[in-house]
Amino acid sequence: MIFNSLTYAVFLAIVVPLYWVLPTRGRLTMLFAASLVFYGFWRWEYTFFMLVSMVIDYVAGLRIVAAEHDPRARKLWLTLSLTANLGMLVYFKYLGFAFDNAVGLLDLIDVHVARPDLGIILPLGISFYTFQTMSYTIDVYRRVAPAERDFLLYGCFVTLFPQLVAGPILRPLDILPQLIARPRFDWTNFSEGTKQIILGLILKTVCADNLSGTVDEAYAQPVDQLSAYDVWTLAFLFGFQIYFDFAAYSQIALGSARLLGLHFPANFNFPYAAVSPRDFWRRWHISLSTWIRDYLYLPLSGAAFGKQESGEVTRRRDWALLGTWAVMGLWHGAAWTFVLWGVYHACVVLAHRLLLNSKEPPKESSLKRFGAWAVTLPLMMLGWIPFRATSLPDALRMMLRVLDPRGYMHLGILRENSYIIAALCLLATVLTYLAHSQIAPRLQKRPALRVLVETGVFSVAVGLVVVFLRPVSQFIYFQF
Repeated sequence: MIFNSLTYAVFLAIVVPLYWVLPTRGRLTMLFAASLVFYGFWRWEYTFFMLVSMVIDYVAGLRIVAAEHDPRARKLWLTLSLTANLGMLVYFKYLGFAFDNAVGLLDLIDVHVARPDLGIILPLGISFYTFQTMSYTIDVYRRVAPAERDFLLYGCFVTLFPQLVAGPILRPLDILPQLIARPRFDWTNFSEGTKQIILGLILKTVCADNLSGTVDEAYAQPVDQLSAYDVWTLAFLFGFQIYFDFAAYSQIALGSARLLGLHFPANFNFPYAAVSPRDFWRRWHISLSTWIRDYLYLPLSGAAFGKQESGEVTRRRDWALLGTWAVMGLWHGAAWTFVLWGVYHACVVLAHRLLLNSKEPPKESSLKRFGAWAVTLPLMMLGWIPFRATSLPDALRMMLRVLDPRGYMHLGILRENSYIIAALCLLATVLTYLAHSQIAPRLQKRPALRVLVETGVFSVAVGLVVVFLRPVSQFIYFQF
């Protein structure tokens, strides 16, 4: 089931009232069943794999607690949980990639083998729900969270429909306490949730979907004929498209949860306003960034969970950074272009760390912050080239084009409207950030004016959604 569809609107119209009128067990049963229906709208048979992962981690969590004084047994059950989840992820997402690379290597030594047709279909959202269930067993193993004995409650945590397909990736302590104790119905939650859903639909239907045609046409141009200006334009165009698209999903997810009185952690915080690479990854896909940090980067760097890096950790953290980002790239897709994307960001973060020796965004003056933003934004945008490019050679040639002075001697082959659209998206993003950071706080002090402005803005927004809502368009992150 897709958020930007009338089917989902009908689904919410049924689920939300039932959630508020049913008693506790009935509410959880309905929520679990509704979440399975939501996922099953894609392919019913693939709910089986999600349920298998869920059951394995549920049992593993209980056994880890039961083996409190047996470290070997605790580690064995954790290993079983991780192996099952990663095994499914590798089979569905990376087995074909491994075969392709093996066949390619054999070709290099003149051994020709036909690539078998595995016929594997990637289950929707598998990268998200496997990470979520792994975080549960890891947190139980670390004694950060208790094992949940109520299978129905645990099932709701894993399958909760607003975040099931594309996040945010929740931790047990983020949501389980909220599911246990349903809050009293509050019209504020309903109002704010509706606003978030409308905002998400605007970002998807008006912004992302209208950009997609321009982006597809631009990336279809011959790479050898692109100028440096073209490459920068391509980077910015796709950077805005993926931001609008993914932020849209996150807003609708947060809004849908809010209708149920549930509060999800924010997944985006104006990432294109970042003033350093580190700042960018504190603002972009926050749930994944923090997951990777806590469950991969810190262990690889030698740091203890929840503690700051120091001493021995500083001598390992650079290699841990490179390894973590390579894995993060592969998490997004089984292709070397995604590995390049990850390594690029690792190098940018590492260069910032080594050259500036700064962990925090500059705070000295507005002028310095503007300068830091003006450097950070193009660096982050350039990183989207390998994410969108069709092949590794194309991605490398495009990224190297911006370093060639000859690439700046002519405008290129893109249509004029591509440059204009990229510039307008940048202007709109800057103005939206300024309105959020400068105007919105002032309106909070004048409630009557705030209500008037919000009513006008959301009235126009609803009209735009109605006008631009079209046959269902998938969200980009569904492929991950």
